[in-house]
Amino acid sequence: MLKRLFRGGSEANEQLTAVVATILLVLLAAEGATILRIRSLLPVHAFVGMLLLPVVALKLASTGWRMLRYYLRAEEYVRRGPPHLVLRVLVAPVVVITTVLVFATGVALLALDQTQGTLVGLHKASFVVWLSATSLHVLTRAPMLLRALRRRVPGLALRIAVAGSVSLAGLVLAMVTLPAADHLQDAASAHVGFDAR
Repeated sequence: MLKRLFRGGSEANEQLTAVVATILLVLLAAEGATILRIRSLLPVHAFVGMLLLPVVALKLASTGWRMLRYYLRAEEYVRRGPPHLVLRVLVAPVVVITTVLVFATGVALLALDQTQGTLVGLHKASFVVWLSATSLHVLTRAPMLLRALRRRVPGLALRIAVAGSVSLAGLVLAMVTLPAADHLQDAASAHVGFDAR
């Protein structure tokens, strides 16, 4: 299946990344909207965050695959060239590290039922850095998104099915953890100042 998924080489990988990025843009916009009223929307924030986990993992995997193939000198990936040096050396590592931090601290907060303390501060701080780096990443990659989605590359249906299956897995994960998110909101309501994000 992996061979069929990436049939089409670097173009197929770029298209899978674009499909997943499109899903991410929608889900991240929904997640961002919850921050405006985090106290009342905490269960929604946690639900969308958990839904995002498998989708984010697939995006990291598809971009990681491109990086791996490029640095292993796979001819087609080398021919397409690397991203701009600043994006590759500075922005991408910050995006990856802060993505892991934001989601790891978010999952930990949900698992530990915490709404205040050091972990909340780390979650917020990593989010601020993540937002800056990811905004720069999106602005530089957005012009290529539509082009990658429109391109006719063998295996598109399979790539869409994989992205859809991963999104469905995220939905199941979010539903399973919803009771914990509801409980977290109850705990948050007891703390003054939690809404200041």
